[in-house]
Amino acid sequence: MIKEIIKRFLIGAPIGFALSTFITVIISIAIGDGNFHPVVPQMEIDFGSELNAVIAQMLFSFLYGGAFAGASVIWENDDWSLLRKTVTHLIIVSVCTFPVAYFCHWMGHNLISVVSYFAIFFM
Repeated sequence: MIKEIIKRFLIGAPIGFALSTFITVIISIAIGDGNFHPVVPQMEIDFGSELNAVIAQMLFSFLYGGAFAGASVIWENDDWSLLRKTVTHLIIVSVCTFPVAYFCHWMGHNLISVVSYFAIFFM
C-alpha cells in the first residue's frame, strides 16, 4: 500500500504543479493588465521576492497534487466502510490543503477566513 501511495504521489505532484500554473495564467488573463501574476502580492512580501514566492508556491503545488493523488488509495480499501473512507480522506486532504492555502494566501489570515475556508471545504 505504501508503494502505491508513493507512486500516486509522484504522479499527482506534477499534475498539481501543472494545474497551479494553469490557474495563474487564467487569473493573469482575467486581471487583464497584460502582465503575468504568478503569485499573490502578499506572498512576495512573505517570501522576500517574487522568485522565492514562485518557488514556494511550486513546492506547495507539488505537495497539494501529490497529497490528493496519494490519498486516493483510501478508496480501494474494501475492509473499510464508506463513512470511514470518506472521513479519513477528508482529514488527510484537509491537513494537506490548509497549510498550502494559508501560506500561498489563497485565503485570509484571520479567524473568520479560516472558519469560512473550512466550511466551504467541507461542503
